[in-house]
Amino acid sequence: MIKILVLFSVFLFYANFSFSQFLYSSKSKKAIKLFEKARSAPMENINPESNIPDFKLGIELANKAIEKDPNFWEAHVLAAELNEKNRDLEKAIFHYKKALNIHPTHSISSKTNFFLATCELKIGKYEDALKNIGVFIRNPNAVEEWTFKAREIEANANFAVFAMKHPKPFDPINLGEGINSIYPEYYPSITVDGKTMLFTRRLPLNSAAQFQEDFFISNNNENGIWEKSFSMPSNVNTINNEGAPTISSDGKSLIFVACSDETGDYGNERFGYGSCDLFYTKRLGKNWLTPINLPGSVNSKNWETQPSLSADGKTLYFIRGVRNKDGKRDSDIYVSRLQNDDKWSVAERLPNTINTSYAEESVHIHPDGKTLYFASRGHIGMGGSDLFVSRMDKKGNWSKAENLGYPINTLFDENSLMVSAKGDIAFFASNRPGGYGDLDIYYFNLPDEIKPTKTFYFDGLVFDLKTRKALAGHFQLIDIESGQVVIISDADKIDGSFMVALPINRDYAISVSYPGYFPYSLNFNLSMPDGQENYHLDIPLNPETSEVENVLSNVFFDVNQSKIRETSKIELLEFVAYLKLNPQHKIELGGHTDSRGNSTDNLILSSERAKSVYEFLVSNGIDANLLSYKGYGSSQTIISDVEIEKMNSEEEKEKAHQKNRRTVYKIIL
Repeated sequence: MIKILVLFSVFLFYANFSFSQFLYSSKSKKAIKLFEKARSAPMENINPESNIPDFKLGIELANKAIEKDPNFWEAHVLAAELNEKNRDLEKAIFHYKKALNIHPTHSISSKTNFFLATCELKIGKYEDALKNIGVFIRNPNAVEEWTFKAREIEANANFAVFAMKHPKPFDPINLGEGINSIYPEYYPSITVDGKTMLFTRRLPLNSAAQFQEDFFISNNNENGIWEKSFSMPSNVNTINNEGAPTISSDGKSLIFVACSDETGDYGNERFGYGSCDLFYTKRLGKNWLTPINLPGSVNSKNWETQPSLSADGKTLYFIRGVRNKDGKRDSDIYVSRLQNDDKWSVAERLPNTINTSYAEESVHIHPDGKTLYFASRGHIGMGGSDLFVSRMDKKGNWSKAENLGYPINTLFDENSLMVSAKGDIAFFASNRPGGYGDLDIYYFNLPDEIKPTKTFYFDGLVFDLKTRKALAGHFQLIDIESGQVVIISDADKIDGSFMVALPINRDYAISVSYPGYFPYSLNFNLSMPDGQENYHLDIPLNPETSEVENVLSNVFFDVNQSKIRETSKIELLEFVAYLKLNPQHKIELGGHTDSRGNSTDNLILSSERAKSVYEFLVSNGIDANLLSYKGYGSSQTIISDVEIEKMNSEEEKEKAHQKNRRTVYKIIL
């Protein structure tokens, strides 16, 4: 939100009253003397520990001056300024109004109306703010340097009035005592299956005045209840602060922020570059590795915080704090990408459609990879920090930030929003009445117009075809239509499991590799029927010592044609890479058709298709002497005609015929 907390120096304002005594509106010498004491008292009584002027003393003296002369408008303006500095906006508004009632034109430039509108916007008196800022804007003598900020106040107030007349459906529900406690809970992060939540909890230390942040985990049981949370292990949680976690789609990788103490020590043998850095850890089986400073070029001498990892694990959004030209702390959203050497690239600042000259924070990239939620003080909104959404188009450009609306946003600070993979619900932290204590984590149903693309999860196991031993297979998923690699990841080396997020209603190709095994490939359409939440696939890898044929599942031909489709080249190029790494293999390519049609024609077609694959491999650098090809027609169907005839639907039968139509390879001695 555009923070019109225009904190003009009180003492610059006081200079406006450096006039001779006879120029004051009051004739009371006692009132004037108290006024002048009130004007100087705050700076003469600065707290040595906090370095904050004593505004309360100034307010007391200004009030006494007003008691002596209730129509002393200069004293009312001073009392308003001091109360604004002391964050008592209701009293500030009272005194600004009093000054205007006593002498409506006391400020030639309508400064008092400007200050009054600023306070009214902060406490949600939007109609009043519009009226007073309008007076300032229409004044031909208005301070020109303040005009831009005045227009911002007007825009925010107009938006707020409209938003409150057109509220969004919003019914937040507390996640319950399994997650929430008497202590503050915030920054939730959830796995793509929605079954594990990791969040930050602020706990007291030795004294009530000292706190530290640690991570806790809760699992969602079969009844949809979040179970009692438990602390992350001690190699992750330390005596220093850990916070703002982002957990990977499969729940096996974690990036978080850790900060040093006042001596610059991060504790637990960690090291960093700035006051707060991003750290990385990974879970193998049930054990979390000791966190390390995030490899690459993300961390800097500035403070990095609030990371959000994309579902494919290749893009990281985060907040970087800097000092602006006025020396004040500011923060923007940055993005970094995982490189081939497993290090993160130099971070880039997101464009001005997202970042502003005010603070952005609490960034969250949805698993669809193109919908970004974040909090900002710089876009038009309700007041405080508001929540926004921006969407990436097909060219990679981010749209103008869209306010999530009222009452999701209010005049108070909103942040820490996270949206489920399915896009139907959102989680956030709030200290609203009725919770378990301080900040609690809530969820609510997301209105349709601010939902992301519905995304489900794809999971499975990678294992040895013969022994069933778990394998840490390296796999990638490709959007067949666009040819884009959407996921690159590895299965867990302990149990062979994997889990990733994928947008629905698309055709995907998967390829999996592991040393000593033939590459595995498959294509599938992720079109999820109602009620289904995931697509499960077990991936048996065929050892290179096996005589079982290997299917090139992502090699496609048009009907009755032998020309390879463009979409087939993704897998074939991977096969080329495999053969170049294994030049000792001599390969026979085999073409197969289904049993429909003329058997002679099928034999010719299968041979031509196998030949097309052969020619593609040779043209991409594979020695022709290591390759041969053969057409088998319909002589070696996987599913017999008898079995197909017993199937219930034509769709099921067609899938069976399609399975019989395949291009295969095997090692020949």
